[in-house]
Amino acid sequence: MKDAFSTFHPIVNFAYFTGVILFGMFFLHPILLGIAMISAFTYSVMLNGKRTIRINLFYMIPMMLLMSLLNPAFNHEGKTILFYLKNGNPITLESILYGIAAACMFVTVILWFSCYNAVMTSDKFIYLFGRIIPSLSLILSMVLRFVPRYAAQIKVISKAQKCIGRDVSQGNILRRAKNGIHIVSIMTTWALENAIETADSMRSRGYGLPNRTSFSLFCFDNRDKAVLTVIMGLVTIVLAGSAAGENTMRFFPSIKAAKVSFSAIIVYCAYLILCILPAFINIMEGVKWRHIESKI
Repeated sequence: MKDAFSTFHPIVNFAYFTGVILFGMFFLHPILLGIAMISAFTYSVMLNGKRTIRINLFYMIPMMLLMSLLNPAFNHEGKTILFYLKNGNPITLESILYGIAAACMFVTVILWFSCYNAVMTSDKFIYLFGRIIPSLSLILSMVLRFVPRYAAQIKVISKAQKCIGRDVSQGNILRRAKNGIHIVSIMTTWALENAIETADSMRSRGYGLPNRTSFSLFCFDNRDKAVLTVIMGLVTIVLAGSAAGENTMRFFPSIKAAKVSFSAIIVYCAYLILCILPAFINIMEGVKWRHIESKI
């Protein structure tokens, strides 16, 4: 299914991801963490399909478990001591729960960034910031595409090397290590050449010059205005709730969370609507198209 949220104006997309990523980085309240994590996972599956489920099963969940275990091993704060290690350091309930919360926050932000990379393409980012900060926007655009693009390229190089018997899966340990270094060397050379070619290409096209038009033209219509207004309204409610301490969560020296009040429920609902907004738009768009198709 085509992502309907991607068809909105870049300002709408950027405002949304700026809000959810920043909130996801700072909110450690369990309810807000759960909302953000489930919403990010749902939208990521909508965008990237089964690949997201496989990545979460094989990489994210083990990473969450590892972070949850490492934090209490090095952080001994907290007053609820569960047991002592052989070296005499205590393992506390607070450090375990903080490790779990930090791991959930880390995975949630990664999921939001995977959605950002799928929705905010390079031309959208350059359309927004190309005239304000041309050099920095080009660098940021290249950096944000760094992981997916270079991961795809290193697979191409690895397959090509495998055809001539120089892959990391061929030969003994020393041979594999040598092949791996060779692949990294090829990858580094390609990355440097690609960066130079991109810079020359953008300069030859007049990138950064005054009155230069954009390759992609985006129209800010009434639909964008409505969704941007909703996003800004929800962000304002969440920020007001944060200023009022409705999402306060303390782990050390003892666990203490803000009481669930009526105003806190409003903040939770606003955050839920904000996080699930792209998925909701996709579902509504799918229902709309099915309704139209049924009439044909």
